[in-house]
Amino acid sequence: MANLPSSFVHGAKYLWKLPVVEDTLLYDLASTYNVSFAVMQVLLTRGFKTPAELDAYLFSSFEKDVPHASLLKDAQKAVDRILLAIERKEKILICGDYDVDGITSSAMMMICLLPLGAQINFFLPHRVNDGYGLSVKAIQRAAQNNYKVVITVDNGITAFEPALEAQRLGIDLIITDHHKPHDHVPQAYAIIDPHQADCSYPYKTLAGVGVSFKIMSLLYEKLGRTLSPKVYELLLLGTVADVVPLTGENRFWVRHGLQLINKVESLSLRVLKQNARVIKPELSSTDIGFFITPQINALGRLEDARQGVKFLVGTQVDEVELVGKVLKELNEARKLIEKSVCDDVQQVIANTIDLATERIIIASSDKWTPGVIGLAASRIVGLHNRPVLLFHITKNNIAKGSCRSIIDFNMFEALSEHKDLLLSFGGHALAAGLSLPADKLPELKARLEKSFASKLPLFEPRPKIALDAEISLSDVTKKLVSDMAYLEPFGNENGKPAFYLKNVTLIDTPTLLKDAHVKCNVFADGIIKPVIFFSRPELYTLLCERKDQPLSMAVYISENHWNGKVSVELQGIDIAL
Repeated sequence: MANLPSSFVHGAKYLWKLPVVEDTLLYDLASTYNVSFAVMQVLLTRGFKTPAELDAYLFSSFEKDVPHASLLKDAQKAVDRILLAIERKEKILICGDYDVDGITSSAMMMICLLPLGAQINFFLPHRVNDGYGLSVKAIQRAAQNNYKVVITVDNGITAFEPALEAQRLGIDLIITDHHKPHDHVPQAYAIIDPHQADCSYPYKTLAGVGVSFKIMSLLYEKLGRTLSPKVYELLLLGTVADVVPLTGENRFWVRHGLQLINKVESLSLRVLKQNARVIKPELSSTDIGFFITPQINALGRLEDARQGVKFLVGTQVDEVELVGKVLKELNEARKLIEKSVCDDVQQVIANTIDLATERIIIASSDKWTPGVIGLAASRIVGLHNRPVLLFHITKNNIAKGSCRSIIDFNMFEALSEHKDLLLSFGGHALAAGLSLPADKLPELKARLEKSFASKLPLFEPRPKIALDAEISLSDVTKKLVSDMAYLEPFGNENGKPAFYLKNVTLIDTPTLLKDAHVKCNVFADGIIKPVIFFSRPELYTLLCERKDQPLSMAVYISENHWNGKVSVELQGIDIAL
C-alpha cells in the first residue's frame, strides 16, 4: 500500500481512484457540446473521447441500438409455434420466475397474447415449495391439463430433465432465458437465449424480460400490430430490477420506458408510487430500482409471486389497490428480515472468519428466510468487498444458496469449475444460485478460496470507488444537475457519477441522525453546502475530530424534492483526511 500510485487516495472506507484530467480536450468538447466541465469530464473518464463515441452514447436511437429480434436463435421458430397454437386453439402455459424479472416477463406474455385469442395461463413457482425454475412436476401438471405449448420466461436454460419430460409427454417446450448456459443446453422445441454460443444476436446482456420482449415484438411485427404501452413499462421494471448493464439496447429501452411512464401513469405504478411516497414529478431509473420494484420483489421473497402478475395486469382499482397494500406490508417485513440475516452473518464473520487471510465468506442457517439471503449477500459484499455465499439449510440437509461476487471474480465460472460438488447452479458473473449437500460446504469453501487466490493473488481487501470528475462547491449548480440528465438512466455499468470534492472545511459540528446518518455543512471559496452521509455513523467521530481542518470528500450530486421545493443536494460517499 505504501507504493500506491498517485492517482489513488485513501478514504475512510474506500480506496479512491482519481480521474485523469485532459484539460485541452475537456475544454474543447465541453464547449462543443455545451455541457458543464464536470459532466464532460465524467464522459472522458468513462472512455467517450471522440465526437463519434460521445454521439453514440448521448444520443441513443432505435436504429442504432436495437438489433432486429430475428437475429435471436430460434426466435422465428418460437413465434411460428405460438401463432400455430393460437390458430389451433391449443393451450399455452407460461412458466416464469418469482423475482421481478420473471414476474414482469410473465405479465408481458399475458398482456401480449391474450388479445390475440391465445388460450393461455401462467405458473410461477413458490420459492420454498417448488424451488427455482421449471420442474418435472410442472411439466407433468401441464400435460394433465392438456397444455400443448410451455414457454419459460427468465428461466429454463438449465432445465434438462423437465425438457426431456416435455418431449416424452408431447409438449413443445419453448425456453426464453438470459442466464448463461452450461456446456450444453436442454433438448427443447426452441431455445432463445443470447448467451448461446451459436446465437448471432449482438447484444448479449438483455434481462429475461428483454428476451420475452424481443419474441413478442417479433410476433406483433409479423401480425402488423402495435404493442401496448404497458409492455414498455414492464420491460423497464424488469430490466432495472434485474440489474443488467444499462448500456446499449438496455439503456435505450429504459430511457424509452421512463419517457412513457412519466407521461402516462398506469394503475399499478400509481399504487407503487403512493406506497413508496415518491413525490417527484418524474421517476428516474434509480427511483425504479430503489423504491418501486423492491415492492414487487417482496412477494416472491416472502409469499406467492403469482399475485404480482395479477397486480401488474389488473384493471380493477379495488383489486390492484388491495394487492398494493399487501406489497407495501411485505416490503417493510422484508427489510426487517434482511437486517436480521445481515446481523447474523456479521456475527458469524466476527466469530469464525479471519478476514485478514480468508477471501470467501460462506455462512448458513436453517432459520434464514430463503427469499432474502441474496439481498443480505449483496449487503455483506458491500461491507467486506469479497464474494459472499449464504445458504438456507433445508429439512433434508440440502444447502440452497445465493451468492454475490465482486467485479474481479466471476462467480459463474468459479462454480462451473467445482460443479462436481453441486446439485444445481446457474446465474451470472456477479450473482448466482446453487444447491449442494450441506456437508459439502467446507469443501466448497476450500476450493473457492484456492480459485480466488489463483485468480487474484494481489487482492486489495478495501473496496474501490472510481471518481469520475473533480469539482468545487461553485460547480454544484442546477446547470450541473440538468446536464447530468444526458448521462441517465443510471444503473449497472452506467452508474451515477461520483465526484472528487477537494479541500473543504466543516463550518460547524456535524449532526448524527437516527444513530445512522451524518449531516454536516462544508465551506470553500465563500460557498457553504450541506452534505449528508447515509448509513455511515462511524464518520461522525472522524468529522468532529477534523473540525476546522481541510478534508476531501467523494460525493454524489442530485436534486432533492421536498415540500414543493427543489434543491441541489450533495450525498457523501466517503471522506479522506
